[in-house]
Amino acid sequence: MFDEYEREMHNRLRDLALRGEYRHFARMERTAGAFPLATARGMVPDFRKFYSKEVARLLEPLDLTRETVVWCSNDYLGMGQSDIVKRAMQEAIWTYGAGAGGTRNIAGTTLLHDELEAALAELHGKEAALLFSSGFAANEAALSTFGRLFEDCVVFSDADNHASMIAGIRHSEAEKKIFRHNDLEHLKSLLEQAAARPKIIAFESVYSMDGSIAPIAEICDLADQYGAFTYLDEVHAVGIYGSRGGGISEREGVGDRIDVIQGTLAKGFGVVGGYIAGDALAIDSVRSFAPAFIFSTALPPAVTAGALASVHHLKVSQKERAVHTRNVRAVKMRLKSAGLPLLDNSSHIAPLIVGEAMRCKRISDALLEYHGIYLQPINYPTVPKGTERLRITPTPLHSEHHIDALVSALMDRFS
Repeated sequence: MFDEYEREMHNRLRDLALRGEYRHFARMERTAGAFPLATARGMVPDFRKFYSKEVARLLEPLDLTRETVVWCSNDYLGMGQSDIVKRAMQEAIWTYGAGAGGTRNIAGTTLLHDELEAALAELHGKEAALLFSSGFAANEAALSTFGRLFEDCVVFSDADNHASMIAGIRHSEAEKKIFRHNDLEHLKSLLEQAAARPKIIAFESVYSMDGSIAPIAEICDLADQYGAFTYLDEVHAVGIYGSRGGGISEREGVGDRIDVIQGTLAKGFGVVGGYIAGDALAIDSVRSFAPAFIFSTALPPAVTAGALASVHHLKVSQKERAVHTRNVRAVKMRLKSAGLPLLDNSSHIAPLIVGEAMRCKRISDALLEYHGIYLQPINYPTVPKGTERLRITPTPLHSEHHIDALVSALMDRFS
């Protein structure tokens, strides 16, 4: 029998399933060197035995084993498969061991951590950088710290900002003003109302669900005019844009106008972890005051070494970015020519709008089961209701054959 608490959890999960928003994980067994191919082995977790028959019927996962082409990875450049990265990680684990031993305050730091922070600071033309376990942790720690440090601060947040930025702003307890996505006039009107109060403008360069790109220079102009501190999330841009992988701010030559740049090591750089880069005082303030940094175990040495190798490589190599750009262009052109519901943008992300959660899940399941194509359904709360989508992320490792098969399968399933 369910007790009071279990009954409430059951009802909430039932409602999630009825809306088509329950999340299964696709079990994808990758093989080093074979990306974007993986072996799909059904969906997990399977909690059906814990629910009523009504809910269990809705939660039945796919049961299959087949070779699959992955089209929704955030390893945008395939650096997670790079021999350069893998060798660096192997050498580090045999040199330093598996774990970091604790927080950097308790266990100390390593030369690898110091070198990676220096490389990231140099990549963005900043004085210092600070590593975190994830991009989410970096955003939450930095924004919550800055919002607390600046007395009577008001934070201006783009309406499409990531959940990690929203969490950081909320935890700062600073006043928050939300401006319409990439709307400079709305942002200006809100800034005018803040008078002489300390101000932070928090925004992203590439917005991961729509693929839109922020007008960074124009936002910096407003920051200069109204005396605001700028915080830019480059998570979906670092490694991919700019002559050395410094992101959109590097590509547009405005990195020096941003006070703090936040990035990840888990997407363009292909490993895991997050970071912030900025003036030494800003970085030291987060290092000294952010609980999410102070009380978190440091990145393992092998991860740090792999990320360092990836950052160094992408600072000089143009090959990955060039092939990536070519493949993105080819996929988008083919999707548009086929009349598929592409949400067009100028970034590397290709969203196909479905508009209904159940249908989005059905199309995703059918692509996997009948075509060997993995495209994760993106439903609420990741995107607003009515804008459910499949989010395609081409990589340099997708072939023309992969593209042909993708477009053919999508035309079949959207017909």
